[in-house]
Amino acid sequence: MNQFKFKTMAVHESGLPEKPLVIFLHGGGAAGWMWQPVADLLGDSYRCWMPDLPGHGQSREAGRFRIRGAAQMVIDLVRAQAPDGRAHLVGLSEGAQVLVEMLSLDPGCIRSALVSSALLRPLPGMGWLASEGLLKATYVSSVAPFKNWDAYIRLNMKSAAGIPDQWFEPFKAEFQSLTAQSFADVMLENQRYRLPADLDKAHLPVLVLAGSREYAAMRQSARELAAALPNAKAYQFHLRRPASLAEQHNWPLNDPELFATVLRAWLDEEPLPEQFSALD
Repeated sequence: MNQFKFKTMAVHESGLPEKPLVIFLHGGGAAGWMWQPVADLLGDSYRCWMPDLPGHGQSREAGRFRIRGAAQMVIDLVRAQAPDGRAHLVGLSEGAQVLVEMLSLDPGCIRSALVSSALLRPLPGMGWLASEGLLKATYVSSVAPFKNWDAYIRLNMKSAAGIPDQWFEPFKAEFQSLTAQSFADVMLENQRYRLPADLDKAHLPVLVLAGSREYAAMRQSARELAAALPNAKAYQFHLRRPASLAEQHNWPLNDPELFATVLRAWLDEEPLPEQFSALD
């Protein structure tokens, strides 16, 4: 996998340069590496860019993580370096929120979009996650003391993030790079983000997804996002094996073959696999 820098943002690249460009936006607490299994499966048909969003991975010098700021940086990347200033966009979790913001700010730079698990509503009982002070205190008590304890990092990786064991080293590096401020930034941006204005101007095709075992607020967010977009479809999905909520949420790492199949079907305008049903 190659890498280049756009301004202060690191972008990982794979696939064939002459093929259609797909840009993958990762979730909070991860980085572009989380898309590598999917990109490997698509490399014969697509050019894949996987940025490390600001505040993550090798883009920490790009500044603190803000959904709007990250969206504008990806827009600038597309306009400056993508063929014809447009690309297909894929986003998961916090990367999906960044993609929703892009749909509001500059839909013209997006050929099509796949939005998976974009939270746009408050989670019941999770109001404390919107307090910067409480989040920083949580970091001090539950993250900082365990930065060098591999067993704790593995437990967090599995139970909270749903990431498979083979990705321990990059997850550990991301975990150990957290500060109280960066931890609070990611959590606050995720919990505070709501459905933006101007989505009615985004006439491009958008596929909106949520896992059947995810929070009800996540599935309702998918419904509301699809309703706000002129040309969107919303589906819920099941993985092909039993999975926890976290594993289903992070499904590109837990079932990259399924994710690649779905993305190919979407881009080729073919039916989605049988695990997908309309989210009415």
